[in-house]
Amino acid sequence: MPEQNEHSPGAGNEMVAIRLPVWWTFGGLVFGLLAGLALAHNYALGPVLAVSEPVGALWLRALQMTIIPLVAALLVLGITQMAQAASAGKAARRMLGVMFAVLIMSGTATALAMPVLLELFPIPDAASGILTKGTVESLKVPVLGDFITSLIAPNIIAAAAETAMLPLTIFFAMFALAMVRIPAGQRETLLRLFRALANTMLTIIGWVLWVAPVGVFALALGVAARSGGGAFATLAHYILTVSAMGTLVLIGAYLLAFFGGGIGPVRFGRAMIPAQAVAISTQSSLASLPAMLGSATSLGLREQVADFVLPLAVAIFRATSPAMNLAVVIYVATLAGISLTPALMLAGIAVAFVISVGSVSLPGSISFVVSVGPIAIAMGVPVEPLALLVAVEMLPDIMRTVANVTMNVAVTATVDRSTEN
Repeated sequence: MPEQNEHSPGAGNEMVAIRLPVWWTFGGLVFGLLAGLALAHNYALGPVLAVSEPVGALWLRALQMTIIPLVAALLVLGITQMAQAASAGKAARRMLGVMFAVLIMSGTATALAMPVLLELFPIPDAASGILTKGTVESLKVPVLGDFITSLIAPNIIAAAAETAMLPLTIFFAMFALAMVRIPAGQRETLLRLFRALANTMLTIIGWVLWVAPVGVFALALGVAARSGGGAFATLAHYILTVSAMGTLVLIGAYLLAFFGGGIGPVRFGRAMIPAQAVAISTQSSLASLPAMLGSATSLGLREQVADFVLPLAVAIFRATSPAMNLAVVIYVATLAGISLTPALMLAGIAVAFVISVGSVSLPGSISFVVSVGPIAIAMGVPVEPLALLVAVEMLPDIMRTVANVTMNVAVTATVDRSTEN
């Protein structure tokens, strides 16, 4: 079960439930790679690719077409929910403050560590086959003034048409915050509209992902034909390096529990074992909630704080999102030979931070597309490789869930200690 599978942003929002063929998609990847290897030097390769490449391209386009409307709807719903939660009292405001700090540090840690990790452990030479023809375009690096002015789009429709993700993200974040200030009746009308939009887009992307085994098979066949056995090595390298960024968040949870909650690492680690075991076996933060509450009790955290913070954290907080989503984009950028300037890294961190609010409680495959796609677009990185990487997301997702669950309890400990008086 992917991280928070078949759930939606916020309880009671009447969002559609989606079950996805995760293992079938993984099987499509493996069989596609094996078929590509078998046909690599066969005369039949040309006719096969003449069919498989358009099929893969068509599936990828179907995946891309839902990104902007779905991101817009989920951002509005997620940020509105967070803004309303902030009015719930001191504990809620303290929790949101800690969460925001964690999310910013999560993205910043990856921006600093991932390039170093890829320098120490380079991507396999044969990995270039993952990039389809024409996916790498020359990237014009904006000067600082142009970058600052690009943050606000004078024409939001034109920005959407050009997939200018950073100004779109800022616009919808401002839109959501403004919605909190309007009369309750008008706000509820808009929320129903965006909830319906999100449901519609989730339904469409659910259809697209149901045929993911076919689309991934078609794409993987071409990749293996171009790169040979190096495709397997590249995917293994990708899983390990991206998961390493999740490990940084996991370590950060222990540090937050110590410095913020006053709980030693050994004691905290011992209390977290049951919740982490559930996280590994289910890959669902929601399914781990009872175990997280048990961990909070064994740590001596106040029941009223844990009962408030942990369910809210499960609904609106994924600590690993900025770190691991940005890691995926940096990996693809490195693969494509794109030099990421500090301005582009800042743009990536900003989009990763905001997008993390709207992508919680979605099935892992959908969350991967909705979260990573906008970051890649904002940083000028090709999105085409994501169609293959989504097939192995279930493996990094284990680290995502374990780190998220651990950080949720660390945040609860910090809020408990900071609101004692």
